[in-house]
Amino acid sequence: MARAHDELFHITRAYEELMRRYQRTLFNVCARYLGNDRDADDVCQEVMLKVLYGLKNFEGKSKFKTWLYSITYNECITQYRKERRKRRLIDALSVDPLEEASEEKAPASEGKGGLDRWLEHVNPIDREILVLRFVAELEFQEIADIMHMGLSATKMRYKRALDRLREKFSDSTETYL
Repeated sequence: MARAHDELFHITRAYEELMRRYQRTLFNVCARYLGNDRDADDVCQEVMLKVLYGLKNFEGKSKFKTWLYSITYNECITQYRKERRKRRLIDALSVDPLEEASEEKAPASEGKGGLDRWLEHVNPIDREILVLRFVAELEFQEIADIMHMGLSATKMRYKRALDRLREKFSDSTETYL
């Protein structure tokens, strides 16, 4: 009994330290990928629960950071798909999507510039690559592992996404990229 209590205590302490270290960046990754703070907060909570319950099974075959962002990526994809289905349903029911979206979009798009504004102009996979590279500051191999892509494909998508952004915002890219 005491051994189980000690093990739980150590897992809880390790979890608290990991969340203290990664929570801010985790939230920023989610917010930039999903486009709003409300969904990002929900996804972060879900990720943290998955990490808490999965921590004892983490085998260390990859870096913890890679494992964490892999869970985050998968949860963001799930949330993104839920939102997309919700938008399709709203459209199908002929509900005014501007009314529905105004609450969600206003906080995310106002007051944020730079990368957030640019990320609206790339597809979801390229957006995730850029977010993992710039916000989470992951290496290309880590991004490739998280997204289940080859290293060269990851680098190519990253370069093409940057090229598209440079073309789209040619006047201001030198300032930001």
